[in-house]
Amino acid sequence: MPTNNLDQLYRSVIMDHYKNPKNKGVLEDNNITIDMNNPTCGDVIHLTLQVEDGVVQDAKFEGEGCSISMASASMMTQLVKKKKVDEALNYAHVFSDMMLGKEVDDSVDLGDIEALSGVAKFPARIKCATLAWKAMEKGIGNDSDE
Repeated sequence: MPTNNLDQLYRSVIMDHYKNPKNKGVLEDNNITIDMNNPTCGDVIHLTLQVEDGVVQDAKFEGEGCSISMASASMMTQLVKKKKVDEALNYAHVFSDMMLGKEVDDSVDLGDIEALSGVAKFPARIKCATLAWKAMEKGIGNDSDE
């Protein structure tokens, strides 16, 4: 697929997650709540996670921010649901590498997250894309002994 068509597809995926976010809301039966913000641009996220027996059973978010920040939160919650904590943390590390422009292992299925790969070209937007991921890491990083 030519680069322009791929860029357009990626933009469409990002806008779809921004306009129709997945997992928007607050988990009533959560056991992990994380609030983070990006003071540089004003993005804010409130992430709630339900982690049981070392598995992220559910994930929801609320927040305000740019399309990249909110789309990334939507994509992240979709990806980590029903995943083991160590697997979710691995996705966060892979995503971080992608944001830093590093080569990412092709065997890791990032799904819609791949649409955010172009953000690496815009250093000022990387914090927008990684906010939800940092919140998730903060929330479950301490629980990796489950």
